[in-house]
Amino acid sequence: MKLYIKLLLIGFFLISCKTGHLDVVAELPTSLKEISAIEIINGSNMVWVIEDAGNSNHLYGLNAKGKIVKDITIKNAENIDWEDLTSDSEGNMYIGDFGNNNKKRTTFTIYKVANVENVKTSTDADLIHFTLPKGMNSVDFESFFLYKNFFYVFSKSTKTCHLIKVPNTVGHHEATYVSNVKLKGKHHKVTSADISDDGKTVVLLNHDKLWELTGYLNDDFFSGNIKALKFEHKSQKEGVTFINDNQIFISDERTKHDGGYMYSFNLKP
Repeated sequence: MKLYIKLLLIGFFLISCKTGHLDVVAELPTSLKEISAIEIINGSNMVWVIEDAGNSNHLYGLNAKGKIVKDITIKNAENIDWEDLTSDSEGNMYIGDFGNNNKKRTTFTIYKVANVENVKTSTDADLIHFTLPKGMNSVDFESFFLYKNFFYVFSKSTKTCHLIKVPNTVGHHEATYVSNVKLKGKHHKVTSADISDDGKTVVLLNHDKLWELTGYLNDDFFSGNIKALKFEHKSQKEGVTFINDNQIFISDERTKHDGGYMYSFNLKP
């Protein structure tokens, strides 16, 4: 585990408590009621978050106590429906604007925020646009991650989860269809996703569980083992990011009765 993550966790666990299999490690800012993603990048001592549709075009950096210490305006971006975050090894942050609740969108955008740690208060993002593969019906997306210079985007579907990929190159692209799977269980809508640094484990988030994907071939992440890990704690969970190959952070939206926290979860006891 990297040193800056160790220091971050020390600060979090000073206020931690148990909630099922989840450890509450920080309360998220009350001013951000609809946090839809969470991300930690290499070399940063912050946790990065965004809000989803109808909110501002801002990217927020939080400290170890969950307080906003950086507020970046993406000047050339509109928050149509920001749903997830991912990053690369060079410190660039990517915002997935691909929420599609009414299933009418035909063009989607990924905003690249270069060297996010060095941005003070505002910046312009590079634009990566994509359309769906030919023959694919419009679906809702809420999750993606970057792997070997491709974005892997997962649909938030009622029955079948579809996986497409988009090259990490500025410009306009037609996405490539990868595969699909029918996730088992009563609740099976994917709200966020991430891949471990070693590339061996993918996690897909749901409000009451996490799917752990391992043993897959190449980038067909549904081709291996799919294991459901239940939280014993239900809330509107919207963000997930790996801390190390076994540990993740999860965030949920604030409602009248629950939510608005960041949690730690171990894939293996």
